[in-house]
Amino acid sequence: MSDHALRLLREQPHLAELAAFPFNFDLTRADHGEAVRLASGGPLEAVAGDDTGGTYFVCGDGSVLYADSEGSAGIIGNSVDEALEVLVGLPGWHDHLGLAPADGEEKIRAALAETEEEIREYHGIDDERTGLRAGLGLPERSPVQLIGLLHAALLRTEPDFLLLNAEEGGAHALLDRHPRPPLWEAVLARGRTDLTLLREGSAWVEVAEDRARRALALRAAQFDRREGDLPLLRHLLRHEAEASMTDELRLAAVLVGLHGHAEDLPLLYEVRETDFDTWCGLGGMPEPGADPAELRRWARDLDDSLFGTDPADEPLFTWTGLAHEQGLVELARAALIRRLDDIDFRAYCDARDGKAMERRDASQLSTLVHEFEQLGDTFQALRAQRLYVPLQTRAWDRVSALLRLARLEREEDRFGAAIRTLTSLRDTLAEPDGGAGDSDGDGDGDGDGDNSLGHWQRTNLGAYIVEEHYALARTAATDTALADEVRAVTVAAGELLARLSGTARENVERHLAGTTDIRTDTRTDIHTDTGANAGAGVSAEPTPPQPSAG
Repeated sequence: MSDHALRLLREQPHLAELAAFPFNFDLTRADHGEAVRLASGGPLEAVAGDDTGGTYFVCGDGSVLYADSEGSAGIIGNSVDEALEVLVGLPGWHDHLGLAPADGEEKIRAALAETEEEIREYHGIDDERTGLRAGLGLPERSPVQLIGLLHAALLRTEPDFLLLNAEEGGAHALLDRHPRPPLWEAVLARGRTDLTLLREGSAWVEVAEDRARRALALRAAQFDRREGDLPLLRHLLRHEAEASMTDELRLAAVLVGLHGHAEDLPLLYEVRETDFDTWCGLGGMPEPGADPAELRRWARDLDDSLFGTDPADEPLFTWTGLAHEQGLVELARAALIRRLDDIDFRAYCDARDGKAMERRDASQLSTLVHEFEQLGDTFQALRAQRLYVPLQTRAWDRVSALLRLARLEREEDRFGAAIRTLTSLRDTLAEPDGGAGDSDGDGDGDGDGDNSLGHWQRTNLGAYIVEEHYALARTAATDTALADEVRAVTVAAGELLARLSGTARENVERHLAGTTDIRTDTRTDIHTDTGANAGAGVSAEPTPPQPSAG
């Protein structure tokens, strides 16, 4: 995109003065006042500001993003040249963010004329506009054309130009309030195209053998059901079984079952018997020889409880997962951040009002952490995990949540926070319910209270805890300001390792030895060395799944 106008403003002070007043594009106000970044991680350069505290940023593709001082942001031009066309041609453009070409020429011209008359009561704009356009070589466009440019630019803000507070991670609101298509519409577009191809008898192999395309085609068939789809549904069902148990496999079985043909029972039974997961996930399915009416009832019950015909009723995570699968990463990220922001805001309001955060958010937060990690966005995963930890009431769940929090903090190089989190974790191990459940005083929590951690030393959870201590000691060793804290973590790691059961301890030592080139005959040194280098060279744990109490 052209930066011709910006270069001229920087080279010619008299043009820069005109742009600053009366058109409020001031090169000397390029300091936004708070650190911001794009959710996508793309480049962002502040180039100018206005007298209300707003800032103009140039993005990697040349687009201009405007962020006001109230926490809203939006693209206002495909380039600096285009943005300046809008600012010069629409003085008072903030008042016209709600206008769109669909409003018609008469309404647009009337609104702009009223704003310009109000401006003229205080200072001139006509001669200044003519002079600046001539100096920058900007074309003269009609108000309707300029509103069209602004409207189209604003609609491009999400997902690629979602602006975040760099410290806290929350997203800016949209600068305008124009309606956007729902997430599912963008996600389903490819699936609808493929479903049409399948119905025409083409692309059967290409769609069926591509996991992402197959899933989307099945979702498209969910919301556009036709009697003649049974052959293609059978075809997709057979291929989806190769992916083991998925939501789309269950959907394909339901869509086939709703047709109620007895000859489909052997196929459905074969799919159910693919592996243990499919056997569990498709439980209750009628077996071959059953009455077709029974098959329809089974499919209808699952359809009513899990699927349905309205895409707006599907959970957000259905669409973000499918978006990620087809490479629409920023679309998924933006939707997930917006959902996390909603939960974060409710938590803020609850804290302000002296109320506990609602537990209904716990499952969503857990899924958000997982989804952000799948996207490689550890920063947002950490935000979600911080909100998730206080919602855990059982000692086992608290320790598991703290372990995950410590790992995310370590991966984000927040070593001091990770050290404090592991300290809280060890405190919980020592007193699972504040000591009330440890009647024999051995720190195992096996009294009359919360005894969910009674045998943590024999589980994978215990192994993961020890490995995370060593991983943090290794990575945090580079921070000399934390030398004493790192040493304490290393000592704690050795003490925890010594408390593990024989098999669990041997497995951890074997893992540590394999990742540090420690010889078998010196493995015991891992937990007896209390020096600062005891954890050096130990690799990070391979992001284990969070253990359950079972």
